[in-house]
Amino acid sequence: MSEIAENFGISEALKELGLQETNNGTSTGKDFFSNGDVIESYSPVDGSLIGKVKTTTKEDYEKVISTASKGFKEWRTWPAPARGEVVRQFNEELRRLKEPLGKLVSFEMGKSYQEGLGEVQEMIDICDFAVGLSRQLHGLTMHSERPGHRMYEQYHPLGVVGIISAFNFPVAVWSWNTALAWVCGDACIWKGSEKTPLTSVACQNIAANVFAKNDVPAGISSLITGDYKVGELMTNDKRVPLISATGSIRMGKIVAQAVAARLGKSLLELGGNNAIIVTPDADIKNTVIGAVFGAVGTCGQRCTSTRRLIIHESIYDKVKDALVRAYKQLRIGNPLDENNHVGPLIDKDAVKNYQKALDQVVEEGGNILVEGGVLEGEAYESGCYVKPAIAEAENDFKIVQHETFAPVLYLLKYSGDVSNALELQNGVVQGLSSAIMTNNLREAERFLSVEGSDCGIANVNIGTSGAEIGGAFGGEKETGGGRESGSDAWKIYMRRQTNTINYTTELPLAQGIKFDL
Repeated sequence: MSEIAENFGISEALKELGLQETNNGTSTGKDFFSNGDVIESYSPVDGSLIGKVKTTTKEDYEKVISTASKGFKEWRTWPAPARGEVVRQFNEELRRLKEPLGKLVSFEMGKSYQEGLGEVQEMIDICDFAVGLSRQLHGLTMHSERPGHRMYEQYHPLGVVGIISAFNFPVAVWSWNTALAWVCGDACIWKGSEKTPLTSVACQNIAANVFAKNDVPAGISSLITGDYKVGELMTNDKRVPLISATGSIRMGKIVAQAVAARLGKSLLELGGNNAIIVTPDADIKNTVIGAVFGAVGTCGQRCTSTRRLIIHESIYDKVKDALVRAYKQLRIGNPLDENNHVGPLIDKDAVKNYQKALDQVVEEGGNILVEGGVLEGEAYESGCYVKPAIAEAENDFKIVQHETFAPVLYLLKYSGDVSNALELQNGVVQGLSSAIMTNNLREAERFLSVEGSDCGIANVNIGTSGAEIGGAFGGEKETGGGRESGSDAWKIYMRRQTNTINYTTELPLAQGIKFDL
C-alpha cells in the first residue's frame, strides 16, 4: 500500500469493509465463488495497486442467476414492510461504515473525499426513501361500468433485476436501483464497473452480512464482475426481465437492442451534454459558483457535469472574465486532501480523450481561454491529473455535440431573448440536465414550460449537477428516458396488474354487449 493510502487509512478501511483478502468478484449474498481472470484495481490518485478481484465466468453466472431466480420466489412472498426492515438494517450498516466506504470510493475512483462521503450519503438517503416506500406500494381503485363489480390495479414484484453501473458513481447508482427493487420484492444482480471493482465487493459484503442475519434467501443481492462480456450475459438473458444500465450512449444502444430483441424492459441512464443558460438578469457570482463546480467537480466525470455555458452577448465578457479568474484559483491534486478542488481522471484512456477534445475544438475553429494539459511531477505520478480547460466554441462543432467525460467547458454566445438560448441548449442529442441563471420570472417560467428545456432535469438558479433523492433522476432523447431514485420511479421494478371482481350472480359484459345462451 502506498504512503498516500497509508496516511489516509485505506488499509484500515479495507479491513472494516471485509476486503483485506479480496480475491473474489462473484457473490450471491452468502456464497462467494469465481473462476475467471484477475482484475487489478489501481488508484488514479497515485497509481498504486489497491487489490485484485476475480472476474465472473459463464459458469459462475449460471450459478448466480439460478440462485437469484430461486431466491426471488421466496423473497416476493415476504410482506413489503418486512423487506423494508431489512433495507433499514442495511441503511444502519451504511451509516456505521460511511467513513471507510467513502474513503474507498474516493481512492478507487479518484473523486474528492467529501464527494466520496456524499456518495455514501446518497445510499443512506435512498434507503430511507425505500423503507418508507415499503408501506406505500399502492395501486388504484376505479369504478367499474358494470354493476356489482369492483375494479382496481395492483403491483407485483417483477423478478430478477440486472443492474449495470459506471465507474463515476461506483456505489450510489447501484443503491438507487437495488434499494427500491428490494422493497418491491425483486432480486438484484449487479455488474459494477471493472474500473472500480473493490467498491462493488465492499457493498456486497455489507448487504450479505445484513441479509444473513435476517435469513434473506440467497441470491437476492448478487454481484458479477468483469467487462462488457459479463454484462452481455444479463442483457441477453430472458430470466432477467429488467436491465437498468448506466453508461455511455454507445453502450446504451447496444443494451437496448439486446433487451428489446427478447421483449425485456430497459431503464437507461446514458450521456449528458448539459448546459447552463446565463441571461442578462443572472446573478454573476452564483453563476460562476454553479458553473465551476458543475464543470470541474469529480474532474468533469459526472453525467450531469456542465459541458456548455450559453451566455447572453451583453454580459458575455463579464462572465468570461469571472470564470477565468475563478479557474486560476483551482487547486488540483490528491483528492484525499480536502484543500484540493480537482482530483484525477479515472485512467489514462480518459486522459487521451480529454487531450483529443482540446485538439479538436481548436481544429474546428474554437479558442482556448484556459489552457489544459496533463500535470507531471511526483504529486501527479499516476498520470491521470489534468488541468480544467475552457474554450470558446460554437454549438454545432462536432466536439461540442459530443460528451467528453473530462473537465472541458465550452462557452457559447447568444443574442436576443431566451428562446434563442433554448434553441442552442436543446440542439444536442442528449437530454439529461439543464439550468438557467436568471432573476427574471418570465425567463424562468419559459425555461420550465413545454416550449423550454427538453431535458429530464431543469433547474433555475442552481447548476446542472447534484440530484436529490426525492425526485426522479433521468433524461430524455439519447440519454435513454430512464428514471431512477425518487417520485414514482419504483414502478419500473414491478409489474402492473388490473383486477376486476364480480360479486353478483349475473355476468354482465363490458360496453353493454349481450351474449345470451
